[in-house]
Amino acid sequence: MHKAKIGIVEDEMIIALGISNTLQELGYDVTEPATSYTEALDMIATEKPDLLLVDIQLSGYKDGIDLAAKIRLDPGIPFMFLTANADPVTVKRAKEVHPHAYLVKPFRKDDIYTAIELCLHNYGASKQRKQVEGNYIVNNAIFIKQGSLFHKVKIEDILYLESDNVYVNVYTASGKLLVRNTLQDYIELIGSPLFVRVHRSYAVNINHIEAINTEYLVINKIEIPVSKAFRDSLFRHLKLG
Repeated sequence: MHKAKIGIVEDEMIIALGISNTLQELGYDVTEPATSYTEALDMIATEKPDLLLVDIQLSGYKDGIDLAAKIRLDPGIPFMFLTANADPVTVKRAKEVHPHAYLVKPFRKDDIYTAIELCLHNYGASKQRKQVEGNYIVNNAIFIKQGSLFHKVKIEDILYLESDNVYVNVYTASGKLLVRNTLQDYIELIGSPLFVRVHRSYAVNINHIEAINTEYLVINKIEIPVSKAFRDSLFRHLKLG
């Protein structure tokens, strides 16, 4: 039976070694702990862990949430946060990168075991759900069924998504495709951090934003409303004041 390999990203070495010992007692394979954003990327490339335990506070300029945003560009690695920070600001930032679990230190051995097993199970189930109502994710592209044909759309070429009751309109520079799904579920299906919710009815690919103010943004010369509920998160994502 395959033993899951767990990657540890923690800049406090005593804590990292304690977590490593606990995981080995639980029967997991464990990587050498990484202490920074850069070390973590090197560890992922060389060790290829099945799951990452990421501390939010890391040494260096980029923290664990920055690392998680990078990890989400590669949908092959699920991750969960281990942190002593449970304040609203930190939790809100963490939610934006959709961790598979969030454990607050100190935690018990049973807590970390349960979180890891649920994380691995849910991630495996979510991969199988990549086929949803005629939508298939393959190599950073999505095949969308329209009538008898599957249309291949590169995820990076999607401009924005628009909710239409129980459907979602998928807009590209060449036109519109209609899928049966909720907006939030479709964002999760795509699984790219480039897509940000800006309104209860809209999510946009931030790489295609041409202009923006506090009321709306422009993509492909189309004005898309920005609601107050999503404005702060959007501006923070774009690093705007």
